[in-house]
Amino acid sequence: MLTKRIIPCLDIKNGRTVKGINFLDLKDAGDPVEFALKYSLEGADELVFLDISATEERRKTLVQLVQKVAQTINIPFTVGGGISSVNDVEVLLKNGADKISINSSAVKNPKLISEIAKNFGSQCVVLAIDAKLINENWKVHLVGGKIATELDLFDWAKEVEQLGAGEILFTSMNNDGTKNGFANSVLAQLSKTVNLPIIASGGAGTLQHFEEAFSIGNADAALAASVFHYNEISIPLLKQFLKNQNIPIRI
Repeated sequence: MLTKRIIPCLDIKNGRTVKGINFLDLKDAGDPVEFALKYSLEGADELVFLDISATEERRKTLVQLVQKVAQTINIPFTVGGGISSVNDVEVLLKNGADKISINSSAVKNPKLISEIAKNFGSQCVVLAIDAKLINENWKVHLVGGKIATELDLFDWAKEVEQLGAGEILFTSMNNDGTKNGFANSVLAQLSKTVNLPIIASGGAGTLQHFEEAFSIGNADAALAASVFHYNEISIPLLKQFLKNQNIPIRI
């Protein structure tokens, strides 16, 4: 059985790590390079770096910061934010990213998924989906959750799989930053809908929440930010807890 992955996420704005609740009220959490080193040393399986205002501000991801982080860590590293072309991907991969994450640009131009997969391989393409429950339907949102679409989460997930995405990073906007647990019923439905690894994001608050994302939500990886940034949960402690719960995990 494949081991489950624990992935700290660095949301970057103006070169600093920030954290909010339901995608709002962002607060400074610290230096991204220091966090990256800490998580790498603590045994995180991967790291995700999202330049959350790049799309809204219509600029490219902070390449120099990506380079610094890549030089600091020795675990797989996914970068997202402001990526809208094969050229953007090439620049990030050359500067140390292992995978890239696209969201808004993929919805606007679905062919981009296929182009990136063709040029760099599906394993490189992490398709991020931010969705919110509206009138009993999970609707995809763009530009850091600021723009609602009529796109259904499950329809979009099926489409991106066909287009060549290698993995889906699903964030429940309803759960994000609440620390009330992941959206496990949706995760479980998503894992039945597609044959891609699913990264659960949004809502981690306790050790049990991670265990539930794997056992109930059937996620392949669990991503979190503030519980790690503010030392509420340590990665070694979390991994030992999961192992004790018979979750296959790399320690």
